[in-house]
Parts: sequence; structure tokens; C-alpha cells
Amino acid sequence: MLIRIQRKNHKFDMVKPHLLDEYIQAGEIRSFNRSSGWAVIGRDPIRGNGRVPYIGPERRKA
Repeated sequence: MLIRIQRKNHKFDMVKPHLLDEYIQAGEIRSFNRSSGWAVIGRDPIRGNGRVPYIGPERRKA
């Protein structure tokens, strides 16, 4: 499966899922398409990189 992305130069491309975080960290993409629609970097929540732990109330059901 490939993920459709929009690069900073407004061109579209397809990338493998395991490379998406690298492109986001490098600042190479503006947005990417997910099942709920386009996620815009800097505007929409995106998957974490695991570096900052969540601090807040437990929201998962036991």
C-alpha cells in the first residue's frame, strides 16, 4: 500500500507507509491522504514519533 502525499512544491507523489514519518520530520511534505481525508502538516493531528509521552488522564477503557 502506498500513501499519497503533496510535497512542498505542490506536486503529488506516493510513498511507502514506513517512510511517511521521515518525510514529515524532514519537512518535505505539505499534506498526506489518510482514510479520513487529507491531513495537513501543522494544522491536523498526525501520528507521533514516540519521543514525547502523553501526559494527561487515561482515556482508554480497561
